[in-house]
Amino acid sequence: MRDSEIGSPDRINKSAWTMLAILGSTILITMYGETMLLPAIGDIIEEFDISYSTSSWILTAYLISGAVMTPIAGKLSDIYGRKKMVLIIFIIYIIGIALGGISNNIYMLILARVIQGIGISMFPIAFGIIRDQFPVSKIAIGVGIFSSMFAAGSVVGMAIGGTIIKNFGWQATFFTIIPIAIILWVVIQKSIGNDNRSQVIKEINLEGKEEYSSNLKKKLGTISRRRKQHIDIKGAISLAFTISAFLLTLTYFANVNSEDHEATSTDLMILMALIVLTIVSILTFVVVEKRAKEPLIPLRLITDKILLPSNIILLVFGITMFMVYQTIPILVTSPIPFGFGGDAIQSAMVQLPFMVVFLIFAPSSGFIVSKIGNFKPIIVGSILTTIGFASLFMFHLDELMIAINLVVISAGLSLTQVGAFNITLQHTPYQFSGISIGISVVLVLMGSSIGPVIATTFMQTFQDPTSGANIESYPSTLSYNLIFLTATIISLVSFPCMILLRKRTLKAIVSKVDDSDN
Repeated sequence: MRDSEIGSPDRINKSAWTMLAILGSTILITMYGETMLLPAIGDIIEEFDISYSTSSWILTAYLISGAVMTPIAGKLSDIYGRKKMVLIIFIIYIIGIALGGISNNIYMLILARVIQGIGISMFPIAFGIIRDQFPVSKIAIGVGIFSSMFAAGSVVGMAIGGTIIKNFGWQATFFTIIPIAIILWVVIQKSIGNDNRSQVIKEINLEGKEEYSSNLKKKLGTISRRRKQHIDIKGAISLAFTISAFLLTLTYFANVNSEDHEATSTDLMILMALIVLTIVSILTFVVVEKRAKEPLIPLRLITDKILLPSNIILLVFGITMFMVYQTIPILVTSPIPFGFGGDAIQSAMVQLPFMVVFLIFAPSSGFIVSKIGNFKPIIVGSILTTIGFASLFMFHLDELMIAINLVVISAGLSLTQVGAFNITLQHTPYQFSGISIGISVVLVLMGSSIGPVIATTFMQTFQDPTSGANIESYPSTLSYNLIFLTATIISLVSFPCMILLRKRTLKAIVSKVDDSDN
């Protein structure tokens, strides 16, 4: 049988492109809903009369839920099949969207965001499908295009979100998603095949090439072990407790140190108790995972010499990106002289160039990585991100300068993300690919949870009151300076990780060559 009929190991088949388009649409719709809400954060703070620290949980609750459910969903997809889990998760996401649209207080909104966050757990499942569908040499292209859907959804959300919020209210952002999500659910149901044993056997019989057949047999082995796997419930609970305790500590610290709150001895005691609780919960999680027969997150993958620095880079990506998401809408919509006195539309327009550049660079990064390797894009991306945040720290008193700096940051983040994810996909043993991708996604989500809390901690701590009869406080110039300076410093963490990554990867390649020669 000819290669043109059966597909060659280095050729991307039509079915792979179709699968990528469908899976990418799930990311597009979730990010569309996420970024439509960003310009409304200022309105939600005012409507529900909540603090800036509390407002961070609008993003954080969503991300914590996603971080906890991601490894669980990955494990369930190994047991029950990827298509089935994607469909179930998408239904849960639609329910969360509906609840968000009818929320009339902050507690109901946060609950809705927790339910919506479960939708994030589709991402590693989708990454796993892409790894199966794309040849090893072309994985970066699939990852780049898939990642660009994050930006595509963000561009659409930012472009029309502000208008919807201004004319119909922030609740309407949720209702616009529901019909689109239902249509996409039907498309997934009809278009994506089940990843079952008989299909893999059929592929093996059709494919005569040894290398390609070997990969399919590995898939068959993975499917054969599904029924023997179990869910690490203790690990899931301890992970949720650990992340929540850490973020609760940051939030309480912000409230205690805010200028409109006088700290008492009771506050300090509670803060110390939360710090101790966070440390204990981290240690408990490590112990639970070490003892687990089938751990939710195998610690040996976290501490892997190549995967560890790559995952730290992804953690930095999540922290810095969501510091931008949390900060810019509040800066733009705060009244003059505390901000630019803009509305939701103006907030969306300032952030739109960030999303557009990410949309352009993410798929381009995939092709770049597939041609020149992972390290040069990561190096260039880290440099651009650091320069962008440093410039944002020095020049953020003008909307145009903010938009220009965000463009630089966006280009850097897209290059870094694709390169780091591709390293994870290439250097993880096939049998651990789902778990390893899940860990990387969890770390991005943890960073995305930490970023808004860091930003709002500074906003809550450093405020300036307005003058007049109704005294209100808004984040001061100092708070924004500290946010952008902190993002710059965090971005610098990528540089030692890059050095370690390059050194250890080259060493691993040399070791493989030596072993093959022997």
